[in-house]
Amino acid sequence: MKTEYVPPEWAFEFHGHRCPFLPIGYRMGKLAMEYLKVEREKDHGFFVFPECGEGHPQICFIDGIQVITGVTYGKSLMEKTYYGKLAAIFFHPKKGAVRYSLKPEFIDAFGKFEFFAYRKKGIEPSQVPQKAADEVINWVYEQTDDFMFKVEAKPDFKFSPVKGSFNKAKCSICGEYVFERYLRTKDGKPVCIPCSEY
Repeated sequence: MKTEYVPPEWAFEFHGHRCPFLPIGYRMGKLAMEYLKVEREKDHGFFVFPECGEGHPQICFIDGIQVITGVTYGKSLMEKTYYGKLAAIFFHPKKGAVRYSLKPEFIDAFGKFEFFAYRKKGIEPSQVPQKAADEVINWVYEQTDDFMFKVEAKPDFKFSPVKGSFNKAKCSICGEYVFERYLRTKDGKPVCIPCSEY
């Protein structure tokens, strides 16, 4: 099935396996961009705060968000909140903020697919039979936005990104360059965090 919410095949290759959460993040990111009226981020002006954490296996949606929005960890535009939720806040300093979360009724219906029976047995996503993966992925493509997502404007959301700096110095112990924000001082000399023993 082809819709505007189908990620390119390379997105699954980048992610490493076929699973339904990558397309969910892809759609979530696309809808948030449409809501905020922003384009794919080329530089450093759009931020996402996924509310997931660690140790729960349904956070692959982050890669889908990165693929569609251009908001990547590599550009320091994404930061997890560690709330353990399947949600994210999208923020543009000039356009405002919006929160998208998966509705409980969607998650309940979604969780009944065979794909999740394999995952609950500890089978890695890349080892789940493709038929089971494709079944739930295609189901996701067919669902309406209203069934999947709760959307909340966040007019009071505030975030001040750290100002970028090219300033750096060599650690006096290991000799490696360290950007100034992470320099420490030991015996009056600049050192990196590992060498500082702080």
